[in-house]
Amino acid sequence: MKKRILILISVVFLGITSSCTDDLNTEPIVELTLEELLAEDPNAVEGLVSRLYASYALSGPSGPGSSDIVSPDAGEGAFLRAIINLQDFTADGMKNRWGDDGLDQLTTTSMWDRNNKFFRLFYDRAYYTIPQCNNFLNVLQIDDFPDEENIVAETRFLRALAYYNIIDVFGKGVLATEGNLGQSEPLPEATRQELFDYVESELLAIEPVIRETSSYGRANRYVVDMLLAKLYMNAEIYTGSARWDDAATYVNKVINEGGYSLEPNFVKNFSADNNTSSEIIFPLLAESVTSQSYGNTTYIVNGSLSVNTMPIAQFGATGGWTGHRASKGWYGLFGDSAAALENSTDVRASLFWTQGHNFEMNDYREWTDGFPSIKFRNTFSDGSGNAVEFSATDFPFYRLADAYLMYAELAIRGAANTSMADALSLVNQVRTRSSATAISMTDLTLDFIIDERGRELNLEGHRRTDLIRHGKFTGGSYIWPWKGGTAAGASIPDHYRVFPIPATAIQANPNLTQNTGF
Repeated sequence: MKKRILILISVVFLGITSSCTDDLNTEPIVELTLEELLAEDPNAVEGLVSRLYASYALSGPSGPGSSDIVSPDAGEGAFLRAIINLQDFTADGMKNRWGDDGLDQLTTTSMWDRNNKFFRLFYDRAYYTIPQCNNFLNVLQIDDFPDEENIVAETRFLRALAYYNIIDVFGKGVLATEGNLGQSEPLPEATRQELFDYVESELLAIEPVIRETSSYGRANRYVVDMLLAKLYMNAEIYTGSARWDDAATYVNKVINEGGYSLEPNFVKNFSADNNTSSEIIFPLLAESVTSQSYGNTTYIVNGSLSVNTMPIAQFGATGGWTGHRASKGWYGLFGDSAAALENSTDVRASLFWTQGHNFEMNDYREWTDGFPSIKFRNTFSDGSGNAVEFSATDFPFYRLADAYLMYAELAIRGAANTSMADALSLVNQVRTRSSATAISMTDLTLDFIIDERGRELNLEGHRRTDLIRHGKFTGGSYIWPWKGGTAAGASIPDHYRVFPIPATAIQANPNLTQNTGF
């Protein structure tokens, strides 16, 4: 498998604690000044930054059994695993059958409450990353060092990304920065608007100064532009005020200035050699030897495989966890039967394992109900590679096809500096790359776009947010299997557009209040 090293460092410099809900303002334990550290190792700052990136890629600093946050299962505390649980299992395309405490409630969008451990794990992960960034920024003020402006910008981006996810999934939280680092009193609650304004101001401040290009796996200007575009795309949900024109400004930058291009081979974006894809804007790194994790794409690949019905070695895995299957909310977008998928010219329709499985998901706990997704795999895009225990496939957190479909949606919504002609061209580039039939202008509607985003981007951590933006997540206008806890699907209340604030967070900070309905 590919040989890349995700740098891990001694954690004493950042003062890492085992839990985040009880102390958002952990003091850094600095045994050396930054000047002394740099004198001993000129690359020390790079290593420290890499440890911050690792908070998004790994569960902990000491192998797959370690965890930065309190979790009975280290893998459950990883950022990517939380994204899949909260963005994909709660939506129409993916379901999980394990019945772990709290996971059933996610996969059936029912009985959500403040004690669900998966809400706590996501909250703790975000509020683990934020104070570590604050600590690092505070230390960086002490001495000058090489590439200082860019290092500071990257750190502020990583903090903004954590806050963006708090905005999206919980709607509110606390605003911890290097400015209130060490404050003994519990921080006041920050509203969704206040957090939105903060993330916007941070990203706008760093966008002109962060490098336009970066090493693979690191943030650059166009990664910042993608996050700004995401923030503005969903601004009407987050703040009540649409910001379509602003979203178009930054999507255009990504498309026209970023230098990315659609990867001709769709499957390469989800294979072990995706580090050479021309399309990936920002990956979360994985490596099968030096940065093993049960919470990165190992969770997606192994969780979607089972020796009961599939030749798992074909997908580069030594173990199948018999857990995740797609529902017809996803593969139904390609046809109304297994035969329709198998006969489709669309490459994306072929990325489901149908043999031995039922089209209908009458029982989400039954492995053979629903089709496992084989979109992600540990093999190279040409099918070669040995089976391994841990995934070496990076997660394409942002990629160009997403930006193309964002542009098309913005054009339909009438955003400035977009055109329907360009939108049609971009959508058809996405479709024809996968050998799907090109569409005409009359096909290009918001309903088409949300379906095309499902065909193209499902299992990539966007689906819940997309459905909410399109008004299809709550209520009964759009029903999918097991929505609302029933096989046929049922309406769910509007307060499910955010998750409950974890009980542990409210216990730790009495200034926090529970979201309405929970």
